[in-house]
Amino acid sequence: MSMTPEAIMAFVVEAAEDKKAMNVVALNLQGISLVADYFVICHGNSETQVQAIATEARKKAQEYGVHVRGFEGIDTARWVLLDLGDVVLHVFHRDDREYYNIERLWSDAKVVERV
Repeated sequence: MSMTPEAIMAFVVEAAEDKKAMNVVALNLQGISLVADYFVICHGNSETQVQAIATEARKKAQEYGVHVRGFEGIDTARWVLLDLGDVVLHVFHRDDREYYNIERLWSDAKVVERV
């Protein structure tokens, strides 16, 4: 069974929040970008936390049978990218999130409101 992009985004957000990710934001890129339907952006306060957040999201993807297309940056844990096709998770170290400010780059995207 294939999961919808919305369901993938939801479990990625949940995985990040389970590892106490800071300032979790989901951006809806549908109609704006061909890269993905959603970006989930968050940060951790240490390299260890960044790795834990990204690893938990990858583990959840494998549990749900979602193909991991790419997993980059885990060694340095400054900006880890988990590519799940329709959903891309960006986990930053707190010092690097403000510097790269990808929310600003994708400012046309709507923030997904979670209940």
